[in-house]
Amino acid sequence: MAEESEGASRDRLPGAILFVCGMNAIRSPMAEAFARHLLPKGVYVASAGVRAGDRDPFVDAVLDEVGLTLGSRRPQTLDQLEDDYFDLVVTLAPEAHHAALELTRSSAVEVVYWPMPDPTVATGSRDQVLSAYREVRDRLERLIRERILSRA
Repeated sequence: MAEESEGASRDRLPGAILFVCGMNAIRSPMAEAFARHLLPKGVYVASAGVRAGDRDPFVDAVLDEVGLTLGSRRPQTLDQLEDDYFDLVVTLAPEAHHAALELTRSSAVEVVYWPMPDPTVATGSRDQVLSAYREVRDRLERLIRERILSRA
């Protein structure tokens, strides 16, 4: 019976989702922006990083291309989160996954790992760097649609 109820909870839309990456500057804020845009308004969405980071202007550029914005949002760490209850934690980098597992080890929270490339390692022209950011953006949108929105 417990297995059935656990399976059923994984088949419905989570009420609160946290996206976590290294510095909450690129991958997790992009995921947060897409989740806020795609999911019903009643779903609480947040993002955080394992350590402090600075806002990345390339994120603003590639989100603007698809009509999304981070607004005045600033990167935050897991310690700075105002709310710490989530039904689903999506980690986007290895260090974030380890931190999320440690953070949730005594609670019944679903933690999933979506390996995501780090676009800051891209080299070349501005267009080549932006292409790496677009790849991450598009991949995040697809995963949110396929793995979260499809639960609704």
